[in-house]
Amino acid sequence: MDIAYDVRVWKILTYKGKRKTTHTVRWAVGGKAYRQPHATYALADAFRSELVSATRRGEAFSVTTGRPISHRSGASAVNWYDFAIQFCDVQWRRTSGNNRKTVAKVLMATTIALLRTSPNGFKPVDVRTALREWAFNTRRRQDAPSHVATILKWVERNTLSMAAWEDPAKVEEILHAVGTKLDGTAVAASSVKRSRRVLNVAMEHAVKHSVLRSNPLPKGRGAAPKTSSAVDKRSLLNRLQAWRLLGWVRQRPRGGRKLHAFFATMYYAGARPEEAVAMSVLDVHLPRESDEDQWGELLLHTARPEVGKQWTDTGEVHDERGLKGRASDDTRVVPCRPALTKILREHIGAEELKPGDRLFQGEGGGMLAGSVIRRAWRTARLKVLSDEEFTSPLGKRVYDLRHTCLTNWLNDGVPPAQVAEWAGNSVPVLLATYARCISGQLSDLKKRIEAGGDLSEAPAAD
Repeated sequence: MDIAYDVRVWKILTYKGKRKTTHTVRWAVGGKAYRQPHATYALADAFRSELVSATRRGEAFSVTTGRPISHRSGASAVNWYDFAIQFCDVQWRRTSGNNRKTVAKVLMATTIALLRTSPNGFKPVDVRTALREWAFNTRRRQDAPSHVATILKWVERNTLSMAAWEDPAKVEEILHAVGTKLDGTAVAASSVKRSRRVLNVAMEHAVKHSVLRSNPLPKGRGAAPKTSSAVDKRSLLNRLQAWRLLGWVRQRPRGGRKLHAFFATMYYAGARPEEAVAMSVLDVHLPRESDEDQWGELLLHTARPEVGKQWTDTGEVHDERGLKGRASDDTRVVPCRPALTKILREHIGAEELKPGDRLFQGEGGGMLAGSVIRRAWRTARLKVLSDEEFTSPLGKRVYDLRHTCLTNWLNDGVPPAQVAEWAGNSVPVLLATYARCISGQLSDLKKRIEAGGDLSEAPAAD
């Protein structure tokens, strides 16, 4: 660690903002300036006194952290790689497979940014793979191959300590690393926000266990990029486009009828892909064919997202969890309109499914693979849509079938509270997501506004 004895400590700078007052201690080590904000003047004064006392004792200061060497017993004594492993194991026990993958990716990018030297003895891609797939995977770490173990030992020896987080410039460097692709372009704003959320949890964990004194990540307005949860209206399908796409899938030689029923369940009932693949025949309540009312019900209670067998507790490709945003044993009932009733009845009969069977089966009766679903949908778009439509956001993701369904419900006048119940969303999330897509009601709204009258119609004053 580089050290210096040339230290200058300035007076406390007090800034009175609209929401709060901040007291900042300013000092310089070897010509490099440092700042440490505090919520109260007393805390700032105590911290400044520590710095002044260290200079009077003739103590050396770290150029990396700006702190006296005597402070090394905390953050400087803990290696980032060791801390990240411990944090990963804590998070593994409390998160789902998809979250585990996200944590591993963020910790991998952060560790690369905290290396003392570049991995000249190894290929960069091998270092990233070793960190993401082995080091930050609690299930696989102990079974890492010898060449991976060699890489991880090198990483452990060449990783900076947690004191690096006390350097604002280093923090900015880390945030830039997790927000940038390998080609130097910025990642999506939603990914940046997700990564910063993981790092924030890690920093709070460090503070809780006295590794760091405070969370070093920037806070407040502008600290994270703004994201929008609103659905892109261009991605929604009209009824003719949906009919043509589902019709093409139905004619697909291999598994076309099964995939047609799967996509129809998303388009007519708004099921998420991971909810649809988890359904069994028992979850489909259909009326008798002789009944005039052909409305049925679908019972959704489980989600099986595809995350990869290395990230699940069971070693299966699909994780198993409750419905999104609900208690683990919660359920929701969705109406099955006559068109979907007919499709599902034909599907169950053609596949000769029994009550306990999975509704949409993959090869050998297993789970329907996400790669099969995505490939079939992409091919359908390629065959049915024009070149301009294919390159546009129109139905680009399978999930757009659900977006289209929920938008149609809202446009057909179904109350938002009821749509939210069927969709498994809260009303605020539903409106924030689909408000821009609601159409066809403007003329009626104009009439309601006009019915309220205007000043020209007001009675004359006496």
